[in-house]
Amino acid sequence: MICELSKSKIEHPSPRPAAIAPRARLVPKVLVVDDDEQVRNHLASTIISAGYEVVTAEDAESAQLSMERDFTSIVILDVALPGMNGLDLCRAIRRQSYSGYVYLMLHSCKDADEDILAGLEAGADDYLAKSTPISQLLGRLRTAKRILSLEHALKASVGDEQRMAMTDALTGAFNRRYLLQHLTVELRRALRSRSDLSVLVIDFDHFGQVNDLYGHATGDAALTELAGRIQKSLRRDCDWFARLGGDEFVVVLPHTNIASASVVADDLLRAIDATPMRAGAGMVRMSVSIGASTLGAREAADTISAESLLAQADGCLYKSKKAGRNRATMPSPAEGAFAARRTRFPALGLLPR
Repeated sequence: MICELSKSKIEHPSPRPAAIAPRARLVPKVLVVDDDEQVRNHLASTIISAGYEVVTAEDAESAQLSMERDFTSIVILDVALPGMNGLDLCRAIRRQSYSGYVYLMLHSCKDADEDILAGLEAGADDYLAKSTPISQLLGRLRTAKRILSLEHALKASVGDEQRMAMTDALTGAFNRRYLLQHLTVELRRALRSRSDLSVLVIDFDHFGQVNDLYGHATGDAALTELAGRIQKSLRRDCDWFARLGGDEFVVVLPHTNIASASVVADDLLRAIDATPMRAGAGMVRMSVSIGASTLGAREAADTISAESLLAQADGCLYKSKKAGRNRATMPSPAEGAFAARRTRFPALGLLPR
């Protein structure tokens, strides 16, 4: 199986999504842009003494290159730069997309009202005359730091809400809403690139008995353990899974034909069945039934949907359960019929307490 895309490139996050907001520095980095070396070095030395990390640039081009190499959240720039002046550099920075907000402070010998207004209209957040005392400059930097901290906190809050909207609260897997949206994305991509796509639907064998014998708390713990074992069994970055609901999960395998999906299914059966889960009242033996579906080279594009893929896999799942559970059933792409494939694993159910 060849995976062409990594998690950073596909249109879904990892099964346990990381923070969406960029990581904030404890102390923001400052970029000082001035063509006068003496002024540039004096400002840099002063700001470093106040506890900030500082980089410098002598013109707009150098400043832009510095921002591309290593994002800087505070930029102090002279208006009278050679080539592109400070106002145009402000506009250029505002047109770019960075990982966080850039707080722009213009630093100029000109301090007339029309000069300050021109700087603010160009996109600057603050405007300081070069005659401004250093104590005020450092005070303005502290204000910039507070604003950037608020921006980071807001992005982190939005990121938490996004994760909650797409994540199953119990198991940490993606939820049903995410599954239906992003399986459609995967399907469109596969059709567009004429690549393979397979889906596995997984059902926890005898889950009702776990709840009946051990209680719902143990049942919840078993579902969480199952999600963890599924995640550990998926070895490629582009493979992902979601909780469909109840005790059912769905594994999505991009760039995977049905033969390779069969290998993944066998790996899942082994990993889930390998070790009973220890519960307060005893040991819970875990096994699953699996049904598969595949895009199939012969299917007409207008007859395929995320729902039809799930329906095909659900039909195979029914065959697995009817045949004795703890096994996987693959569809036959050539015949369009279900080909039940028994595994060497018997249905195990529960160990006695």
